[in-house]
Amino acid sequence: KEYENNMSVIDIAKDISEGLARVACAGEVDGEVVDLRHVVDKDCELSILTFEDEGGKGAFRHTTSHIMAQAIKRLYPDTKLAIGPSIDNGFYYDMEKDTPFTQEDLEKIEKEMKKIVKENLEITSFTKPRDEAIAFMKERNEPYKVELIEDLPEDSVISFYQQGEFVDLCAGPHLMTTKPVKAFKLTSIAGAYWRGSEKNKMLTRIYGTSFTKKADLEEYITRMEEA
Repeated sequence: KEYENNMSVIDIAKDISEGLARVACAGEVDGEVVDLRHVVDKDCELSILTFEDEGGKGAFRHTTSHIMAQAIKRLYPDTKLAIGPSIDNGFYYDMEKDTPFTQEDLEKIEKEMKKIVKENLEITSFTKPRDEAIAFMKERNEPYKVELIEDLPEDSVISFYQQGEFVDLCAGPHLMTTKPVKAFKLTSIAGAYWRGSEKNKMLTRIYGTSFTKKADLEEYITRMEEA
């Protein structure tokens, strides 16, 4: 395909087909997974990634980890966030909370996550120079994020993602809104040392998984229970 002007990945997906745009989770430009907001401004090889692709699945589940973190910050505002990547079968988020999370907490968090999905919050990204990013996260009382930014080179431009009132330090990619994340389950709670070192503080790690369809989630849960 040829375009006269720069086009975002999502607009190219819409141009190919509305159906494809509806299920698109991310893009891949010359082998690099990018956001649907990414603007294509030169000749490249572009793939539109859906949940069926590893990169699309990663963006979908990474978005779910942010939805979980947002729900936790709403319910337990003093929680400090560390990292929340997508992994092979889902996602996790490491965090510090004064009192341990319980199974009942997970149910409350899931309930709040459903609200966030219903709110259909637009997910946007923005950047800040390193010094401003450090000040921004200090202001939000997120010491783990401050430490991560401080480890980056002085001239780094730091990217953040925002949905509603929630902002997280993140390189992405993410979905365009919270709405597509219909089927998810928080599966377990574990302990994890900050940065994998026993010299550091023990954080709480909440694991979860998510799918585009409820039936796929139920099938996964059944398979796990039988394993």
